[in-house]
Amino acid sequence: MRTDSSPGTLPAREHLPAADAGTPVLDVVIPVHNEEKDLRPCVLRLHEHLERTFPYPFRITVADNASTDTTAQVASLLAAEFGAVGWVRLEQKGRGRALRTVWAASDAPVLAYMDVDLSTDLNALLPLVAPLISGHSDLAIGSRLARSSRVVRGPKREFVSRSYNLILRGSLQARFSDAQCGFKAIRRDVAGVLLPLVEDSGWFFDTELLVLAERAGLRIHEVPVDWVDDPDSSVHLVRTAAEDLRGVWRVGRALATGSLPLDRLGRPFGDDPRDRDLPDVPLGLARQLVGFCVVGGLSTLFYLLLYGVFREFSGAQAANALALLASAVANTAANRRLTFGVRGRGGAVRHQAQGLVVFAIGLALTSGSLAALGAATSRPAHSTELAVLVAANLAATVLRFLLFRAWVFPDRPDPVGGVTGPVADHAPAIRGLRDDH
Repeated sequence: MRTDSSPGTLPAREHLPAADAGTPVLDVVIPVHNEEKDLRPCVLRLHEHLERTFPYPFRITVADNASTDTTAQVASLLAAEFGAVGWVRLEQKGRGRALRTVWAASDAPVLAYMDVDLSTDLNALLPLVAPLISGHSDLAIGSRLARSSRVVRGPKREFVSRSYNLILRGSLQARFSDAQCGFKAIRRDVAGVLLPLVEDSGWFFDTELLVLAERAGLRIHEVPVDWVDDPDSSVHLVRTAAEDLRGVWRVGRALATGSLPLDRLGRPFGDDPRDRDLPDVPLGLARQLVGFCVVGGLSTLFYLLLYGVFREFSGAQAANALALLASAVANTAANRRLTFGVRGRGGAVRHQAQGLVVFAIGLALTSGSLAALGAATSRPAHSTELAVLVAANLAATVLRFLLFRAWVFPDRPDPVGGVTGPVADHAPAIRGLRDDH
């Protein structure tokens, strides 16, 4: 087990030492913007729950994100009324900015946050932070997508949430189940190393923090939560989704180019099984064809479902573009693992980029066929148009399979040890990580 504490690395996990008198063990941050009505009931309920159930000293910190109503006055009165309540005023909006500011200044060894609407059942709070206090884990998240979670929310939000997490799994190889649940905790020593690497200051902050933590080999504990949707939520789904997708692209590009210094975190707890070289599973042509067809059919259904959801709150072109992008990412991820047997995280971002190129080629083929038909006759019959589309899509599907097999997921010898496939591209880096320990 690694025990050094050199600059830029994390020491081995240990049970938190006894805190000085008056120093809270837990600091729960509540980011708010114009929440004058909900803030006091939220803080009163949380304060009562912590006093009744939490066995250590605690603090509740209200982070006022540039509110223009009387939120600041409400927070000030609460801080004056309760010694365990504090508040911070920020002149700029942004959930990530608020959490970064308060967490960086806090003296509590365990830092958490929750949304002001208290959608998450507070009975999950102690199970959330207990593994961090004991030293078992580094971060903890509430998951609305766990099998035992009980969630009440509309089908639109449910589908958007699951689609977003599917995109994270396909594009960034994320293993955590719920990136955006407003119910998370982190050890202060871990936050001190991770926060300087997180660029986002808005809603994508959570996702970026979790992806970097996972890639650095830190342990993320998940707690099933009971969650009731807030019908008055001010979150703008379309704008938030667009910002999150831009964040996914930025983080994916940074991971692919190696510009994030995650190696300085090291593997603080010895060998991580995720670092082991995993040979790709060789699959025959017939097996690949079957897998490709199954994935293609499921991707089509996924596209249609996504289009129906996005069409509820956007135009046809925007809904089509978002649905096509999401289904293309999911299709590449599924073909990578199921059709071509590529395991491990090595080359995942590059494969997604190549998959989007293949998708664009197929789109150009089908669109070009329609354009050629339009140039040949001004008013083609509907049956002719359908026949051209069927032929073009068939050709695009065959071309997609061939490009996947020959370019995106080719079998090739590994010059460093006999491994074939995309894992070989990253074998030296993986071995370098292991050699450090």
